[in-house]
Order: sequence, then C-alpha cells, then structure tokens
Amino acid sequence: MSDARAAILGRLRASGEPGPLPSPLPALDTAVLERCQWPPAERVARLRKGMEAVHTEFLDATPDTWPNLVRAFCDREELKNLLYGPTSEDGAVLTATWLPDGTQLMPYDRPVEAFKRELFTGVDAGFTGTVGGVAETGGLLLTPGPAEPRLLSLVPPIHIALLRTSTIQDSFWSAVQTLGWGRSLPPNALLISGPSKTADIEQTLAYGVHGPRRLIVVLVDDLA
Repeated sequence: MSDARAAILGRLRASGEPGPLPSPLPALDTAVLERCQWPPAERVARLRKGMEAVHTEFLDATPDTWPNLVRAFCDREELKNLLYGPTSEDGAVLTATWLPDGTQLMPYDRPVEAFKRELFTGVDAGFTGTVGGVAETGGLLLTPGPAEPRLLSLVPPIHIALLRTSTIQDSFWSAVQTLGWGRSLPPNALLISGPSKTADIEQTLAYGVHGPRRLIVVLVDDLA
C-alpha cells in the first residue's frame, strides 16, 4: 500500500463513525423555501429570461390561437410531421383543428417497439403539454405518462411544449406544493430548462447530442 493511500485511510479511521441523526429531525424552514414570491406577470418574465438565456425559443399565444400558432410554426420550418399524444387534452385540440395539408400529425399511439426506427430517424418534432413552470430558475415541468410518453419530449430534434401562464410557479418548492407532490409523487417527472446541450473536454458546447436541439415554448396567456 502506498504511503499516500495509507495516510488517507488512517485519517478516515481516526474520524470515527458518524453520529446518529438528531431526533426528532429539525423542521424545514418554510420561510426560506418560500422567499421567492412574485406577481404573475413577473413570474412569466423571470421564467422567460432564464430559459431564453439557454437558447429556449418562445411563441406567444392565447387560449384560442395556440393551435394555429403551432401549425404556422411547423409550416414555416417546413417540418414533415409532428409527433403528438392524441389522447391528451391538448392533443385532442390539435386533432380537431389541424388541416390535412402541409405538416402531418403523427400520433404516438403504439408501443415504441412497433415504430422505433421511425421514431428515431423519421420524426421532425414532438409536441407535449406541461403541468407548470418554475420562475425562479426557468424551467418546464412535465409528467410523462401513457397519453404523452417520455420519449415524445426526448427523442425528436425539436420539442414544442405548451405552457399556460397560470401554471407558472414562483419556485420548485411552490410547484411541489401546488401539484401535491409532497403527498404523492408522479411515476415520472421532467424539469426542462432548454434544448439538450453538452460540452467536450475543451468546453465546446454542442446542442442536440443527447436530445432535442431546439425547445419551442408556446406560451399561452390565460391570465387575462
């Protein structure tokens, strides 16, 4: 054994066993966790600023115009198809309003094994809803499930996410409280702040290596 390794192990043994946790455990200081509280308009501005800083793109919409806005974006980008969950609430709206020409809706209604090649090589964009946003750090909250599987937001090169301004929370702590996650966690949850990015050993940043290279947030103003 080397002298350095022996010295390290000796110090660890000399430190002794960790002591027991205090009983009862100290209560959480909720005043600290709730320190970030803003009016609705500022929540929107803070979320947008934080997400745009990491290359997220925004499209402004209303409850009536968002389906046409999604369609216009797809046509403008000349996307061949848009993968979506037809049984989700927002997906049903797309089904009812989508025109047959131009970008085609592609329903995610099969097990991934049934269209794996098409999913990974033939999809231009994926559409999902969200369950909220976090103003403090800038991010979207998603709870993937049977109606909108997780791969819907992770595999296509472009992720289009629908976010209603009324669901933006001050902080992750307030989102946990509002969504009831303190009582029961969802089987799956995602916190997304921007498009996928990674850096090599020289810190050269690349987008889309491990997920979508673009994140488009359709921001629906439903607070008016």
